Amino acid sequence: MKAALMGADRALLHEARRPTGREDGPEAVVDNVLSFAADLRETGLRRYGAEPAAVGVAVPGIVDGATGTAVYSANLGWRDVPLRDLLAKRLDAPGTPIALGHDVRTGGLAEGRIGAGAGTDRFLFVALGTGIAGAIGIGGRVEPGAHGGAGEIGHVTVRPGGPECGCGRRGCLEVFASAAAVGRAWAAACGDPEATAADAAGAVEAGDPRALAVWRDALDALAEGLVTAVTLLDPRVLIVGGGLAEAGETLLAPLREAVRARLTFQQFPTIVPAALGDAAGCLGAGLLAWDLLSAEVSSR
Repeated sequence: MKAALMGADRALLHEARRPTGREDGPEAVVDNVLSFAADLRETGLRRYGAEPAAVGVAVPGIVDGATGTAVYSANLGWRDVPLRDLLAKRLDAPGTPIALGHDVRTGGLAEGRIGAGAGTDRFLFVALGTGIAGAIGIGGRVEPGAHGGAGEIGHVTVRPGGPECGCGRRGCLEVFASAAAVGRAWAAACGDPEATAADAAGAVEAGDPRALAVWRDALDALAEGLVTAVTLLDPRVLIVGGGLAEAGETLLAPLREAVRARLTFQQFPTIVPAALGDAAGCLGAGLLAWDLLSAEVSSR
């Protein structure tokens, strides 16, 4: 877990990290989130003598921002957690605005507004990590969809009839092109069960033909998925983040070529690396909180 205090000028005043404690079960994770938030509040009071003006939280899985509910997270094991109400109670702040957002969409909000997509009217942020998810940016905001599920590009089918995905369908993009998938493929190819996607990237840079084959398979699948997204969304900028994007131009240079080669009538978007690193989630959560305050002011 990562947390921060954000000032009115959007600068991070304090940052901290803690493990989720998910090995102790979903209830322990929820309590750890609440305790972390309470400690952050105490830090703000001690250093700045003020209560938080608003709170923003980003969590993985399915999120209902309207009700403040963390609906489902496979990785954390929780269902229908009323996180906004629980936070208000733990912080003893019944009147404090609290925003709840999806982790990738929240990170994408930060990248689009103050990161790699700053000043862009329409962008798509794609995070290549354990899975693959996206954030659709329009006019400085991120589209959540009618049911909170917009941007799940990792579950676009790129190879019909392919291996089964965790979602239950076959041939999904994240089965082939997530950082986890590339790590698994390279581990099988090189015979080292501990090998990772970062190791694969290093082997690609060294010219290892086995790594080049693994990399090419992942890039082909990723390009197919991104072309589908470009066709549907017509973004001006496509921002690539997540663990796999740490390979830099080893990933992005051939990816640009692969996407361009597949386009026919579509406009080729600018494809750039994410700029905010792992601070994006904290920055995005802070932006959600400040947006709540702005909305309150404008409604008066």
